[in-house]
Formats: sequence, structure tokens, C-alpha cells
Amino acid sequence: QVQLVESGGDLVQPGGSLKLSCVASRTIGTMGWYRQAPGKQREMIALMTRSGNIDFADSLKGRFSISRDDAGNTVYLQMTNLKPEDTAVYYCYATIVGTSAEYWGQGTQVTVSS
Repeated sequence: QVQLVESGGDLVQPGGSLKLSCVASRTIGTMGWYRQAPGKQREMIALMTRSGNIDFADSLKGRFSISRDDAGNTVYLQMTNLKPEDTAVYYCYATIVGTSAEYWGQGTQVTVSS
């Protein structure tokens, strides 16, 4: 079992920036971020393997970026030029390569509002 703990969610003004962090209880292959806005389906933001391969939602490229620490158990999401439509619960996600095991964090709220 893998536990994921997110942090960094906050209320931010439009145009602002925010960095989310997610720490896993163990080193894990693929980590990333999803988000779910009110009344909408959960959508993928970005996934990153330990080797550095990234799968990124086209609509968020340029404003958001993903990174991981060298230890392989922390993933970050840097968000810039935030817009009200970025308001959502952001979830950390992890999966073990070659298995069907998936893990989710509890979610952290990001609210973009003036």
C-alpha cells in the first residue's frame, strides 16, 4: 500500500502562482496530478516517470509544469498564471509500472478568485 499526502492548495488571485507537493510513503514509478472541478469529471494534468518521461494535458502546457525529486517519492506541480477555471480539487496520483495498482491522495483545494 502506498500513501500519498498532498499539500500546497490555497486561495490565490487570478494571475497568481501556486506550487503543489505530494509525498509518497515509498519510492514509486509514475506519479502525477489530476484535478476535478465542481460538476466536472476528474481530468489528468500530468504524469511523470522516474526516468523523466512526461505525459501532459495539452490545454495546460505552458502554464503548469511537473517535476520530481531525486529520491523518487515526491512530485510537484508548479502552476502559473492561474485562472478562475483552474479552481478544483487537485489529486496526487501514483502507479506502479507493470501493475494495475493505482493510488490517490486525499486531494487539496485550489481556488482562484479575486
